[in-house]
Amino acid sequence: MSHKKWRCAAIVVSTLSLAGLFFHTAAQAAEEAKTEEAKGPAANPVPYPAMVGTLVANPNPISFELGPLGKVYATGVVSGLGFWQSNPAPGDEDWRGDISNGQVFIQNTEGLVQFFVQAGAYSLPALGTAYLEASKAIDAFYGPFPQGFLKLAPTDDFSIMGGKLPTLIGGEATFTFENFNIQRGLLWNQENAVNRGVQANYKVGPVALSLSWNDGFYSDKYTWLWGSAAYTIDSNNTVSFVAGGNWDSTSVSTLATPLFQNNSQIYNLIYTGTWGRWSLAPYFQYTHVPANAGLGILNDASTIGFALTGSYAFHDHFKLAARAEYITSTGSVADGAPSLIYGPGSNAWSITVTPTYQYKIFFARGEFSYVGAGDTTPGFALGPTGTDTSQVRLMLEAGFLF
Repeated sequence: MSHKKWRCAAIVVSTLSLAGLFFHTAAQAAEEAKTEEAKGPAANPVPYPAMVGTLVANPNPISFELGPLGKVYATGVVSGLGFWQSNPAPGDEDWRGDISNGQVFIQNTEGLVQFFVQAGAYSLPALGTAYLEASKAIDAFYGPFPQGFLKLAPTDDFSIMGGKLPTLIGGEATFTFENFNIQRGLLWNQENAVNRGVQANYKVGPVALSLSWNDGFYSDKYTWLWGSAAYTIDSNNTVSFVAGGNWDSTSVSTLATPLFQNNSQIYNLIYTGTWGRWSLAPYFQYTHVPANAGLGILNDASTIGFALTGSYAFHDHFKLAARAEYITSTGSVADGAPSLIYGPGSNAWSITVTPTYQYKIFFARGEFSYVGAGDTTPGFALGPTGTDTSQVRLMLEAGFLF
């Protein structure tokens, strides 16, 4: 048997083992749910990384006193994934197994001077795109220290942050464990994830404001401005408006810095709410890439998209998350518009279902996802020749949040 076949066999065995564990624990969760009411998640003593999905951070992380910095927390995540997919992109494979996270987070949360440091390995699986294993993703994206910043907080309501910051844009965060689903969605493919710069935050009553000057899609060119305004309706409901754009033009083009998106404007309207066992987070997104002959963009192009993400908690340990999306773009090959999805003027939709089990610091998640594409341009769509219009993925992720 070839090395590749041995590896595929090992992935299958590992995946089946995880599946057995997952469905066994899911069955236990369903049985317990008959007699146990769903409870809210345990309080998280640390704010970073933000976890807005179904997983809950360790409520009792390691901490130690560090002189004038006060109490310092050390947390982290170790997880692996395996998946099968149809119509893989060139260089990708039908079966994959990899580490999804091997990261540590160190931070303090009180006083004038605060900080956050994130270090380790990660992969960034996203719908409808080729999977890049963690060993390559580190170099291709944000390095072994993907996020970290210094924060000055003279009051509880005002702070300034500087360094490698999580983006203000979008309804999904960067790393797998932070979200409702393992993979980020189609709208996320139009957004940035990490930017280097400075950010000011101010809260007055129910309104939280943020303003950031940064390098957009990790371009190292500081020509982007973000602004965010969030209104807390009550303890369970928040609505936010976020906008950002590149006021100049930037010719940098890498995996972390896609040329067209890094020269765009992005607008989000985001709602988050909880009702008992239900958590919902729909958001609307509009992006615009202006024409720029110097960058080879001969005509404007835009995207309009909507995503509905959320989950239902059967009880503390078992939750079912799902996401539905639709995104469409303007332009055509004939008018020289850029390709923002699967060719100029293309559109796509997706459905993702992610049953999730967590017991204390251990978690396991399964995931089914489907992407369908329309009005595609040959060579820009899915599959080995860029002509397929659909992709299915079956994925499992398991690990520990310590």
